[in-house]
Amino acid sequence: MGNKSLAIIKPDAMRANHFGKIIDRILTAGFKITELKIARLTLAQAETFYAVHRERPFYGELTSFMSSGPIMPIALEKDDAVTAFRDLIGATNPAEATEGTIRKEFATSVGQNAIHGSDSDENAEKEVAFFFPTRDIQDNL
Repeated sequence: MGNKSLAIIKPDAMRANHFGKIIDRILTAGFKITELKIARLTLAQAETFYAVHRERPFYGELTSFMSSGPIMPIALEKDDAVTAFRDLIGATNPAEATEGTIRKEFATSVGQNAIHGSDSDENAEKEVAFFFPTRDIQDNL
């Protein structure tokens, strides 16, 4: 059980200005935010990030959506971070998500489900490194 995970507030939640509420939910759940930025993925970057899903039928829709507007990648820390964050965000399909989860409250569909969360400790390490490949000067202060 690792202590890192990656969240990405997706374009739908960014457009709807839900990012502040989502960040508050993350902090209230006891996560520490170690890095955060607003970014915009190119289609090629989205395809690289989601390459694990390349053979899935939703891959094209997913990568187009993730490159359609600003996103907010967030590096998180907490004991058993991946499991704890997956519990906080809820099921991929908001109709099946538990009451009180981020997706139940902010997602509108399976394809536009407000937030990404790492699905394993191994992927969390890779995903954090994808968005935050170098440490900032602040780390030395």
